Amino acid sequence: MAGNILRNGVLVAALCSVWWSSTCEARALRVVTSFPPSMIDVYRRAFAKARPDIEVAFIQRKTTAAVAELAGGDRLDADLFWASAPDAFELLKLEGRLSPLAPRDTGAPATVAGYPVNDPDGTYLGFALSAYGLAWNEAYLARHSLPVPRGWQDLTAPIYTGHVGISSPSRSGTTHLVVEALLQSEGWEQGWRTWRQIGGNLATVTARSFGVSAGVARGRFGIGITIDFLAQPAGLDADPVRFVVPNPEIFAPASIALLRQAQNRAAADAFVDFLLSVPGQRLLLDPKVGRQPIRPEFYAEGHGEGPNPFQASEDGAGWRFDAGRSAARYELINLMFDELVTFRLAETAAVWRTVNEVEASLAQSPDEAAAKAATQARALLGAVPFTEAEAARIVAETRLARVPRGLQPPEAQAKLMARLHDWAGDNLAAARAAAASARARLVTLERLPKSAPGSAAP
Repeated sequence: MAGNILRNGVLVAALCSVWWSSTCEARALRVVTSFPPSMIDVYRRAFAKARPDIEVAFIQRKTTAAVAELAGGDRLDADLFWASAPDAFELLKLEGRLSPLAPRDTGAPATVAGYPVNDPDGTYLGFALSAYGLAWNEAYLARHSLPVPRGWQDLTAPIYTGHVGISSPSRSGTTHLVVEALLQSEGWEQGWRTWRQIGGNLATVTARSFGVSAGVARGRFGIGITIDFLAQPAGLDADPVRFVVPNPEIFAPASIALLRQAQNRAAADAFVDFLLSVPGQRLLLDPKVGRQPIRPEFYAEGHGEGPNPFQASEDGAGWRFDAGRSAARYELINLMFDELVTFRLAETAAVWRTVNEVEASLAQSPDEAAAKAATQARALLGAVPFTEAEAARIVAETRLARVPRGLQPPEAQAKLMARLHDWAGDNLAAARAAAASARARLVTLERLPKSAPGSAAP
């Protein structure tokens, strides 16, 4: 008789019966995924009806953990990798952990908003589309008299100080993609300048992706950087959350890949066929799934929810997401973001508050000396430790890996981490000194009080 088994993080669709003894003796199709149980259950039930002859085990892992296990060798016995973060697939591809997977005809174009729907080399296929953007709490914004941000650059405005939440890209594939997309669309220097300035407005960096939308819903902060299907957290006694896709629009496919060590390839192909079929795509519209189909026909028929990725604005038309470049520097971006933003949240916010206070005063009454110091502080707060070319060289020369907490990283990676840590500390100290100098000048001129909450002045 059929039943469900959840054991050690493995959700098994047990479809064995006395009539299917030969199937039961065979190894089940094993799918490692970062998707939540509510979504897995929808597909488990539907696939069981479509293919009752195939037993499936869903192995749940966070994307970062799954990639670490799969890339590190054959530590995780699985046939398919099924997840949202596109660059995770590129990482596994670079490590030689994926096998070719024949494309299916879904009617989707080659790219959507600059992002390839399928891997051009045929090692993974997109099965759903997601919009990356901002969740916001209407009541919170009204209470604080804040406008709804319409572009990513809007989040750098001083009015959003302390009102924005994000998760760390080292813990969230969702956040990592947004960070990387802005670095590519705006360019390395400007992209990091944007992220460091947004960092000055952050209320918190959550431990999990879900914590962003939950924090918005509960009013801990008003705006959260997240993905469409996480924007409306379920089961919370909290304010409703709305979602906006800022410019440039970021859409990316959630994908599926056949792993090199797959032992049940026929069943794996059947599961992929089902995901990309019309019935499989229709499941994406289930509220428990909340994804956008990869098949354009659903939007033409008016069934697709949210913004239409096939009619994305042309604001981002000048750039195309480079998934290979993203994968190559995946861990470097995580290390940089944590040192420049996550680990120095409170200190950075204090310096930015001082800079904003000084610049607001200077807008009313200019002063050359204070303006020079404030400009220096702003430049320091937007700097990065090395150029994009040097970053590429570091990636090529240093094999970076995700290191579990408590374990020592390889020597070369440890040296890089120490370099980033020291640079970030020195950079922030210099910015603090410049901001304090600008403020002290305006205090002397009696344009600012001697002390102010959150200022960097001594």
